[in-house]
Amino acid sequence: MDRVTHFEITADDPDRAAAFYKKAFGWEFNAMPGPFKYLLATTGAKDQVGIDGAIMGRQDHKQAVINTLGVDNWEASAKAIKDAGGQMLGAKQAVAGFGWFAYFTDTEGNIAGIFQTDKNAK
Repeated sequence: MDRVTHFEITADDPDRAAAFYKKAFGWEFNAMPGPFKYLLATTGAKDQVGIDGAIMGRQDHKQAVINTLGVDNWEASAKAIKDAGGQMLGAKQAVAGFGWFAYFTDTEGNIAGIFQTDKNAK
């Protein structure tokens, strides 16, 4: 069974949103290198129940929160999404040093992501 392993909060001003979550909940943020602002959020200690996420701009997706499911096999999961009536929103994307990712929509038009960890990543 695949589980939610990451969330993304979209924001008009990612820095302002990160400041809010830091002040309100104590979350820590680190900017990920890349062509757009993507602030990785640490929401608690690794030994606590919960997941970490990120804050990003709303430029691509207007949905407020996007969940990502960790999968064992990206290709099999993409096929299962299509077979269940969903739609992949793009090709498999490498996330350097981490794994492979893509967004999809479910039958209701909700956006989510699938992510397969690169077991050889450090």
